[in-house]
Formats: sequence, structure tokens, C-alpha cells
Amino acid sequence: MYVSARSDYALRAMLAVAASTGVAGGPAGSESPTASVPGGGSGTSTGSRSGPAGGSGPADEPGPAGGPTAPGGAGGAGGELVKAAALAESQGIPLSFLQGILLDLRRAGLLHSHRGTEGGYALTRPAGEISVGDVLRAVGGSLTTVRGLPAEDAGYHGVATGLRDVWLAVHGAIAVVVDRTTLADLLVGRERSAIG
Repeated sequence: MYVSARSDYALRAMLAVAASTGVAGGPAGSESPTASVPGGGSGTSTGSRSGPAGGSGPADEPGPAGGPTAPGGAGGAGGELVKAAALAESQGIPLSFLQGILLDLRRAGLLHSHRGTEGGYALTRPAGEISVGDVLRAVGGSLTTVRGLPAEDAGYHGVATGLRDVWLAVHGAIAVVVDRTTLADLLVGRERSAIG
């Protein structure tokens, strides 16, 4: 498995949003106390963010296909909205690169955005319901690729026929780890590290 900068940045941004918006908790409806954006800052600075589906634009453009969504929408995620510029600064991610990542995460239904000067990003559901695998697939597609194709599409013949089974087993093992690890798990691990 290759973890690209895009995938790494997407995970870091999602963790920062989860920590800042106070939805680090588990099942729907549960929330943990609000934390600061990992890497510093509160996630409240102003700046541009991705615009409508198909491109990037100023902070007050609508969200994907159905327009902007309001805070506290689809998963009951609440708390403070996080600006793209604050995410970029706190995580050391170039803002223009981050905007494309945020667009992919919105299109995948993992983030929602709210327009205007008080707008920003929030998770669509609690961090305990968003897996690392969800984020990786949203920005990179298949978890495992063989010659640029998803592992399940790899085709072999003759003496190499068994390779497909190896790649599928690798894919399955990776999926087990990333699909069982949620954003909340990672945030709880961070809190435990800070305590002890």
C-alpha cells in the first residue's frame, strides 16, 4: 500500500476538523469535549475554501451538487466550523492543494461546508463512524493497486495466476486495519499520548 501525500493530508485535515468541531466521540449523537486543531490554533481563522462541485472558489460559494449544508446536519455533527485556511496552516498543507482534497471529502459525504464569513467545514457524522479507510478511498480510490488498477481487477495467467490471490489477501489485510480504525480512535490515542 502506498500512502500518497494527498491521502496523508486528507487524514490530517479530517482529524483536525474532528478535534476542532468536538465530534471525536463514538456512535451517532455522542460528542466529546471540543479540542483545538491538532498542530495549534483553534480553526477559526478566515480564508478561502473549495467551491462548488467541479472547482475551487471563494469561501462563500455553495457546497457540492445540493448546495451548502448547515452545521449540525447529516450526522448530528456540531460544534465550531473549521476554515480551510486554518486547516492548511495548522497542518502545514498548501491551501490550494487542500482545497481539492476538501472537495473530494465533501463529494464522498464525509465533510459538509457552510457558506459565508462564519462558514467552514464540519464532519457529516461523528468521528467514531468515519474510518481511515473511508477517507483513503474518498481521495485515492482503491486501497491497493496493481499496475494502476484495483487489486480485484488484476489479471494473470499461466504460472503467475496465484499472484491475484496474494494481492487480494494484501488488500483484505489492509482493509481490515483501516476500516476498523476510526478518526475517534486516532484522537483518543492522541489524548492518551498527551496524558502519559
